[in-house]
Amino acid sequence: MAAPNMKDLEKRMKGALEALKHEFAGLRTGRAHISLLDTVMVESYGASMPINQVGTVSTPEPRMLSVQVWDKNNVKAVEKGIRNAGLGLNPVVDGTMVRVPIPELTEERRAELAKVAATYGENAKIAIRNVRRHGMDDAKTAEKDGDLSEDERKKAEDDIQKLTDNYVHKVDEMLSEKQQEIMQV
Repeated sequence: MAAPNMKDLEKRMKGALEALKHEFAGLRTGRAHISLLDTVMVESYGASMPINQVGTVSTPEPRMLSVQVWDKNNVKAVEKGIRNAGLGLNPVVDGTMVRVPIPELTEERRAELAKVAATYGENAKIAIRNVRRHGMDDAKTAEKDGDLSEDERKKAEDDIQKLTDNYVHKVDEMLSEKQQEIMQV
């Protein structure tokens, strides 16, 4: 096995940042937006799938989301998925339509959203550290196979750690910005 590919590791760490941006987009502060439900997973037909694969999400009003469920058998599953997503939303079923009123952001609700953002940030850091672990393992394997000397392995590990620290710092910055945005009145 060859030395760890730094470009590949960086690409995977960037992927963790992109996933975090996508999750943060779902944390809206006060106004309804269809990306708010992007992280909602629905148990349907024996599989877990994104909500947009079982219905059409729209914003009929500034403080309301609606999900037009395509199969009436999935209505309860969509309602349950929204409730269990940890977004603090209470859907209301109306036939095959699930209406999701967006509550006013009280101080308590803002604190709750800040905690959700912190959870997303921690998950991104875990993903980045997993990429680091794979890179470190590749370096050790390459040394064992004779493809790298001990000094080259140590340099590769130092480079991987610097890359990891850089991306963890970026996650911290993004989290701080999102929490400030959420806590603004």
